[in-house]
Amino acid sequence: MHVRWLTAFLDFPAADFGSEVTFWRAISGSTVSPPRGASKEFASLDPFNGDAHLRVQRIGSGPGGTHLDISVDDPASAALEAVALGARELADYGTHRVMASPAGGRFCLVEWTGETLRARPIRWPGGTISIVDQIDYDVPTAKFDAEIAFWSALTGQDAPGGPDRRTLTRNPALPLQVVLVRSDDEHGGAYIDVAASNLAVEVERHEDWGATVVDRTADRVVMSDPTGRRYVVSARNPRTGA
Repeated sequence: MHVRWLTAFLDFPAADFGSEVTFWRAISGSTVSPPRGASKEFASLDPFNGDAHLRVQRIGSGPGGTHLDISVDDPASAALEAVALGARELADYGTHRVMASPAGGRFCLVEWTGETLRARPIRWPGGTISIVDQIDYDVPTAKFDAEIAFWSALTGQDAPGGPDRRTLTRNPALPLQVVLVRSDDEHGGAYIDVAASNLAVEVERHEDWGATVVDRTADRVVMSDPTGRRYVVSARNPRTGA
């Protein structure tokens, strides 16, 4: 399929929606679009330049989470292709299809609405530069090889890397990378990854907005947002993702 655009979707329970949107607006340096949807449940976090690649959704039940929207010309035919590669279709809402990868990773196939311009990273007070530029899927070990094959075939991108972490080759036309991480958690899960030029300064900025550090290595810090959503801040080049 021809992948036109990628969007990270943050799903929030109704009780947390306002405070969570405020947090992620601040972290990403975005403005919030007017709400849309039958119940005004969707909004985009619009960058100061470029097209939106981060969106939010208020959900009626459940703890929320993170998923990937893949924009294509024809979601119906793309869903058939994804199923042929091993995905499952979970729901058909007409405007979009909710899918699960072979390992259970959630994603949606949506109709492309003309996005083409990648946002630029933001330089913050204190000198750090950062951008939300990656979505990571934790994949159970037993399904790791099958998941690599699926995502490579679905997107038409190679997945180089080591035995425990594979990154789909960056398409310079797209705003997000997809990363597959081997995990001991049999349920997997998805989370966003923020590239930062100065890891310590960026983490401190997130803490100032209410996030907490869960785990830390030399080049990667696992964070929890104010309502417990896991995400990562990485010491990577915000302009190239490397």
